[in-house]
Amino acid sequence: MASTTIVKGSARGRRGGLRLALASGACALAFLSAPAHADKIKNPTAIFAGLDKITGRIISFEAQVDETVQFGALQITPRVCYTRPPTEPQNTTSFIEVDEVTFNNEYRRIFGGWVFASSPGLHGIEHPIYDVWLTSCKGGKEVIPDPVDPDKVDPLKPAQPDAKVSQGQQQPRRGVVNKGDGTGGLYTPGVPAGGGQIGVAAPQGVPVAPRQPTQRFFPTNAGPGREQGAAPR
Repeated sequence: MASTTIVKGSARGRRGGLRLALASGACALAFLSAPAHADKIKNPTAIFAGLDKITGRIISFEAQVDETVQFGALQITPRVCYTRPPTEPQNTTSFIEVDEVTFNNEYRRIFGGWVFASSPGLHGIEHPIYDVWLTSCKGGKEVIPDPVDPDKVDPLKPAQPDAKVSQGQQQPRRGVVNKGDGTGGLYTPGVPAGGGQIGVAAPQGVPVAPRQPTQRFFPTNAGPGREQGAAPR
């Protein structure tokens, strides 16, 4: 009888140890799979590649942040250029503005937004002759810590009601206003009623003020395939 009791106790101990090991493994897996905060490096120089679709020639050129350079008929102005520290997953991004110089010497904005070196096809630069994409950034030493997301809520902390909102008072969401017809209804400006279509595409070809590029690059030039230098005043 005593030996039977010892065997049962040993089995319980093994089951308890197994549960503890499984719980520890689950905690470790959750820790490893949790999204890590990623810092970024602010760079002063953006590196681009430019394609002439007629000749098939590709060249590489650089532009300082807030500097306007011209590739063919496109003027590119990078506003920021970010990379990641070596210890983080690489993600090179830049916010750029692209203007087209037409045959009539008119300037129009054809793109303004983020571009990604790892996914050049995500941006919306559309031109029948030229294409430009980000390849890298360089020269940066300033590390910008990843900010804490204010929208993240601790799931263990219960939400507190807003003391400014009285009971029974309906507060409109951001971008939503009261109809003002006494019914207390809400509507969103710019959204047609009755399920009508919503135009979400930004207008292309918006006229902009001319910019004087500091460098010009032409993929059809003889020699190394690029011409750079101070633009004529």
